[in-house]
Amino acid sequence: MPNDLRFTSAPFAPSDSIPREYTCEGDDVSPALEWTGVPDGTESLVLLVDDPDAPGQTFTHWVLFNLPADTTHLPRAVDVSAEFAGEQPTPREGTNDFDDVGYGGPCPPPGDGPHRYFVRLYALDTTLDLDRGASRAEVADALRGHVLNRTDRVGTYER
Repeated sequence: MPNDLRFTSAPFAPSDSIPREYTCEGDDVSPALEWTGVPDGTESLVLLVDDPDAPGQTFTHWVLFNLPADTTHLPRAVDVSAEFAGEQPTPREGTNDFDDVGYGGPCPPPGDGPHRYFVRLYALDTTLDLDRGASRAEVADALRGHVLNRTDRVGTYER
């Protein structure tokens, strides 16, 4: 099956610098994202944002799961509870490595050079039976064997 799932809009081009407003040095709000090509049979979407260049371990910045399959965009500074009120499945945010539920923008150590930030969108054939605040590891375990398709957008940031 061809990979038709792809990001069509983000505030940064592939491999370009993430604008400061989406980082700890700016407004620290989630970026607007748009995508297309959700495959038939999709029951929910998962969005994960990670920094594999963080010292010691991959650092998770955002865990968002159970987005309805017909979702094609997220607005800037999305308030998941308000944006998806009454939606089924009920979208939930997990705990990031700042130990907060929701989005935490790029914030690499000063002078550590550019870090890469992977924004990954997964189309699943199921919804995840996890509570708000689930860890990235719990989400990764639950989506295993249910991924119909995936797309990435990589941005960079340095302080």
